[in-house]
Amino acid sequence: MNKVVAAVLCLLLAACGTAWNDPYPASEGSANILYSAFTERPKHLDPVQSYSEDEFNFTTQVYEPPLQYHYLKRPYQVVPLTAREVPHPRYLDGQGRPLPENADPARIAYTDYVIRLKPGIRYQPHPAFAEQPGDLRGIERLADFPARATRELRAADYAYEIKRLAHPRLHSPIYGVMAELIVGLPELAKELRRHEKTQAGGWLDLRSFELPGVEVLDDLSYRIRIKGKYPQFLYWLTMPFFAPLPWEADRFHSRPGMAEKNLTLDWYPIGTGAYMLTENDPNSRMVLERNPNFRGDRYPCEGQPGDREAGLLADCGKTLPFIDKAVFTREKEQIPYWNKFLQGYYDASGISSDSFDQAVQVSGSGDVTLSDDMRRQGIRLTTSVATSSMYMGFNWLDPVVGGADPAKAERTRKLRQAIAMAVDQEEFISIFANGRGIAAQGPIPPGIFGYREGREGIDPVVYRWDNGRLRRRSVEEARRLLAEAGYPHGRDAASGEPLVINLDTTGNGVGSKSRVDWLQKQFAKIDVQLVVRSTDYNRFQEKLLKGNAQLFYFGWNADYPDPENFLFLLTGAQGKVKHQGENAANYENAEYDRLFERMKAMDNGPERQAIIDRMVDILRRDVPWIWGFHPKDYTLAHQWLANRKPSKVGHNTLMYQRLDSPLRARLRREWNRPVVWPLAGVLLILVALALPAVTAYRRREAARAAG
Repeated sequence: MNKVVAAVLCLLLAACGTAWNDPYPASEGSANILYSAFTERPKHLDPVQSYSEDEFNFTTQVYEPPLQYHYLKRPYQVVPLTAREVPHPRYLDGQGRPLPENADPARIAYTDYVIRLKPGIRYQPHPAFAEQPGDLRGIERLADFPARATRELRAADYAYEIKRLAHPRLHSPIYGVMAELIVGLPELAKELRRHEKTQAGGWLDLRSFELPGVEVLDDLSYRIRIKGKYPQFLYWLTMPFFAPLPWEADRFHSRPGMAEKNLTLDWYPIGTGAYMLTENDPNSRMVLERNPNFRGDRYPCEGQPGDREAGLLADCGKTLPFIDKAVFTREKEQIPYWNKFLQGYYDASGISSDSFDQAVQVSGSGDVTLSDDMRRQGIRLTTSVATSSMYMGFNWLDPVVGGADPAKAERTRKLRQAIAMAVDQEEFISIFANGRGIAAQGPIPPGIFGYREGREGIDPVVYRWDNGRLRRRSVEEARRLLAEAGYPHGRDAASGEPLVINLDTTGNGVGSKSRVDWLQKQFAKIDVQLVVRSTDYNRFQEKLLKGNAQLFYFGWNADYPDPENFLFLLTGAQGKVKHQGENAANYENAEYDRLFERMKAMDNGPERQAIIDRMVDILRRDVPWIWGFHPKDYTLAHQWLANRKPSKVGHNTLMYQRLDSPLRARLRREWNRPVVWPLAGVLLILVALALPAVTAYRRREAARAAG
């Protein structure tokens, strides 16, 4: 009996040094592997179709467009990736003759961008570059193909991908925008559609089709010609839509039977980036591993003020990437995600509303710091204002709140202004976003050219400047405007009927009861009744397309860091009902549209800033949106994860991050030691209870033996 007790106790004591809850194999304990999580299932990994942040987190580590954003500098700066340098625009008139750099945009018929690639860049090892068996027996994953090879990146690979924007089977989300820019793209789309009708599926070899707007000059150079002057085109060249796609991969993944096994480009990306996707189970786990053929770029040596103090320049000039492998596990619920982060099993995390008070504390002056528990664990907090705008939009076509009827323009304008004054954005941010945001004064967020700070940047309709501070105008002022609009005390002066406003939203918008109650109270401050109509996303989109919404809740995150990407949301040419564009408010203002056409073709400078100021003033007066807020991103990282800097527009960030894996392994063991003394106590109690019975049994047996 004593030997059994001793053996069990030894086993329990040995287990004290082992984490029983470790979700990863013991062999990975000190490996150079980053562990992260994702919540939404990525749908498209083909660069011609992928357009969501959840997908970009994977595709941008694999695919390499010619340009990227500097990892550290803010405001964002475009720098080369596979290109030798950022291409300089060359302007041409209608006859193809060169124009000077300062030419009037009205004279510029075309802009050429000549992109020269770095030599020696090679693709990841891939079966598309090697001879393979003629059938797919025994092939279920990309790893099952017996042979792999590589080849050097060529300019023709970039041309091939741009042609894919017009592919009739791929339905690229940016085709409409690029068809207005890239010379010959609409004509190519028509030709490909005609060709599709004459052949039944199969591989469409795009090398056989011409695209005048994209010319391969030699193996490492190509030229893109766009219509007019459009400086923002450089931003598009940072996106995976303009990454290279080798024709061999397109042919390989078009083989009969491949789609049925998910052996497609939409499932397995192929690129020249620092990583390659080696495991794809979007319902459970995604794995990126170091590309053995990666050329080894260098970590940047310049940043913005504060980066050196934050340790972000300590790896200046070192070869990238630092991390060998990244494992992403799908977490559908926030609580398990958060708990695993605290245990050290995820290296970084955002902060959900439920975990906010546990993670940070806000002082009376509004300063945000980590909680004591987080500091004791060595966790670091990074905050940044996102290049995003959340807002409520008025439907310009609605007879009550819209502005399309000139006879009622002044009345409806004052109504919109009164409602905008009543909805307290600062209170909304405090209650529903844990203070993570700043009240918007217009459509342009901080960090984007054109944004104004301080007194110059206030919306004078909703705010006033008082003793160096921004103050919201009073409810009494809102009531006065409402009365001037013909609704004294919230009733129509002519009919006596109460004013009822309908807000359409999705279930994950403002559809929760607490938010609905809060919003209704905001409108009630000026005696206006608010009815919130929550629906699913598809029905919500249908209402916007048909112009059946009156007031709606929406948001926009920058595709690229330029004011044009926000101001275009309110141009007449983008009207949702008339043109199926992104202007869900259907707002129209002739002066605004004229200024936009001038502004979008201009380089950043005082003249462009002046035009933007005038455009924003027009919007503030007309109030097509209730300016909501610009969210603040809060991210946490453990002390063993270095070089982590958040970015909303640059996504190829994995190669810059670095791990101290031994430190992580040690702290995980310390934080997750199993508590075994209760088990030992229970065991000893059981032994103590059993001991008299065992002793009596032995005595009886001894007596029998003696008898």
